[in-house]
Amino acid sequence: MKIRSSLSAIILFLFFSASSAEQTLRTERISGSAGDVLEDNPVGKLKVYVYELPSKYNKKLLQKDPRCLTHMFAAEIFMHRFLLSSPVRTRNPDEADWFYTPIYPTCDLTPTGLPLPFKSPRMMRSAIQLVSSNWPYWNRTEGADHFFVVPHDFGACFHYQEEKAIERGILPLLQRATLVQTFGQRNHVCLDEGSITIPPFAPPQKMQAHLIPPDIPRSIFVYFRGLFYDVNNDPEGGYYARGARAAVWENFKNNPLFDISTDHPTTYYEDMQRAIFCLCPLGWAPWSPRLVEAVVFGCIPVIIADDIVLPFADAIPWEEIGVFVAEKDVPELDTILTSIPTEVILRKQRLLANPSMKRAMLFPQPAQPGDAFHQILNGLGRKLPHDKSIYLKAGEKALNWTAGPTGDLKPW
Repeated sequence: MKIRSSLSAIILFLFFSASSAEQTLRTERISGSAGDVLEDNPVGKLKVYVYELPSKYNKKLLQKDPRCLTHMFAAEIFMHRFLLSSPVRTRNPDEADWFYTPIYPTCDLTPTGLPLPFKSPRMMRSAIQLVSSNWPYWNRTEGADHFFVVPHDFGACFHYQEEKAIERGILPLLQRATLVQTFGQRNHVCLDEGSITIPPFAPPQKMQAHLIPPDIPRSIFVYFRGLFYDVNNDPEGGYYARGARAAVWENFKNNPLFDISTDHPTTYYEDMQRAIFCLCPLGWAPWSPRLVEAVVFGCIPVIIADDIVLPFADAIPWEEIGVFVAEKDVPELDTILTSIPTEVILRKQRLLANPSMKRAMLFPQPAQPGDAFHQILNGLGRKLPHDKSIYLKAGEKALNWTAGPTGDLKPW
């Protein structure tokens, strides 16, 4: 496809003028509900009771494999740590609005660092059986006032392949609970109505260490590092990323505006800060840490994942800060991006420069006002008060404890 003759002038203007324009108006805040919700303070709006479980459900798993602290699913660990010292925590369960079960279902890693979800259903069932046997609160609602952090590829469906995740469905015992999960896709069996979609974990300290001066021009138009094909798990091609990543490579591998490769250089974080657009295509799941990295580094995220439900979508104005491209339109990606007016690009960059946007995507240690921990609490707070219909009558049951695959019913 031929690129318009005026493109060079546009790119030069963006590369060399964007930084000076930002200096006059470096940040911008979304007015109205989005910005207001982003800055909500959940303290005083809800109380959370944290169950004290045997360490085999959490701390011992982490002791066995400390890599769990740094992988993209680590939100389950840091949320637990945050709540233990959070002012929303109550030690009196009778005054709690929400109940939290600290369990690390993705902290079971292969030698190469990939989490295995196959024991997770049994671990989760075991924890719920323990909670329902030792405290009266689960049985009042069968989990409707409980929340669980389930950050795996397809959440509480507990499988990394979509077909099998769909076949499994959400673990039956979690079907009344609120799920806090990275997976988000509209009209999908693995996203329950009322779930809270969160960003994947990305290490804040590591990213902070790679920040470059903000006045360095963005000299890369489109940037992406990652797989285009997964020959090990999808040898015939077309299934991985529903073919979208393959289409990026086949159409733009020789396009000078696209800095794309399977290499992962040591300058990866710095390169994102030098780019105007960062591609965030789906992989096996719709989401990836690139979304977090793009926002933190002020690179406009180009979201290629049909029907994705984005993190904290009621608080972060994704339509304002990102670009959405349908999977079928990937071959037109160069035309789409070069057609965006300069003033629109600059406004997206100013919004991304707002520290509140970056904080909302991160799980820092220690926690900070407005960070991802607080956005989760805000989401839980907005679901209050609970409807009276969640409370069951004496002896009433809403869940089927024997439903699900036979393997899930074995003791853990």
